[in-house]
Amino acid sequence: MNSGKVFFFLLIIFLISCSKVKEVADSLAGLSAKELYKKEENISDELFELSESRIQQGLKDSLEVELPYFENGRLRPRNFAVYSYNIYLMPGELLEAKMNTDSTVKVFSELYKFDKTNQEFQKLMAGDPGQNSLNFEIKESGLYKLLLQPEIEANSKFEFQIEKSPSYLFPVVKGRNADIGSYYGDMRDGGQRYHKGIDIFAKKGTPVLAATSGRIGFTGEKGLGGKQVWLRDRERKQSLYYAHLDSIVPNLKNVKPGDTLGFVGNTGNARTTPSHLHFGIYKRSQGAIDPLGYVYLIEEEKDNTEQPEEIPSRLMIESGRANFRNKPASSNSKIIRNGNASERLYVQGKANDWFHVRDTLDKSLFIHESLVRSAN
Repeated sequence: MNSGKVFFFLLIIFLISCSKVKEVADSLAGLSAKELYKKEENISDELFELSESRIQQGLKDSLEVELPYFENGRLRPRNFAVYSYNIYLMPGELLEAKMNTDSTVKVFSELYKFDKTNQEFQKLMAGDPGQNSLNFEIKESGLYKLLLQPEIEANSKFEFQIEKSPSYLFPVVKGRNADIGSYYGDMRDGGQRYHKGIDIFAKKGTPVLAATSGRIGFTGEKGLGGKQVWLRDRERKQSLYYAHLDSIVPNLKNVKPGDTLGFVGNTGNARTTPSHLHFGIYKRSQGAIDPLGYVYLIEEEKDNTEQPEEIPSRLMIESGRANFRNKPASSNSKIIRNGNASERLYVQGKANDWFHVRDTLDKSLFIHESLVRSAN
């Protein structure tokens, strides 16, 4: 065979190979992360459909958690576990959910928001199973549902971390949540108008900070706000309003988070009140919105409880009467139902001294560790 024929033969093989690669790429295009996982791991239709059916159970679950929330446990192969948590969130809060495991395990995460009109949860987004994480900035106040589902053959210890943080810096140096003395929606002038921001009280002359990066749209003194600064957040298409300042830093243009804009005072219609910063947010085509979630500081909290070497997979109720709750707490929680002695439970995980369990009717519940014993 001469060199020309050899070259032609190799070219044909190359083109066929490229065609096959393209076919594979085309077949994968448009597939969800779960569908890709099914294809890559060669999961049978029956197992995959069974796993997918667990999503509906997660959407029915009614457990609530307050953030930050931490849960430990063990993932077991073909357990078809689904973890579902209802969380109330405000605009400006950044939600972050992550599952840490001791081996390479995919965890599929989805975020839903409750639609009051249709009285059901509507899916907003899916997280990154490669990173076992989900991140989302909240745009509307309401009830959200975070749903986490490990891959079918997962066999690993885990820790869930579900946390939130404000999108912006707190706009007053060394300010605290306790310094907020008036909130969005509070009535003013005998009910004739409502407060369109929050008031952060501080000593006169305390530096006022750029809560985010952006361009200064206006500085000066006018109207009820007295000496004021308007900062344009181009990313979110909204403007931050700083009012009642004692003085303003000159020549402000483009600023970074933490840059000083001015100093706390009581100018404008705040002349008869203690010094404070009026902080507001105005969104294009919407007007004033509640700024609290954008700046409200989240207290650092870690799960420092020592966890047992191995959390049992099954439990039995020890006492004659036991309360199942919707939150891992005795206070500020609802009793979902009562349990009876010797009732068996299947363990999902543990949050401090509360077990996250499912009963024989597949209902997700919290029960205190003092009410149960291992049934392994």
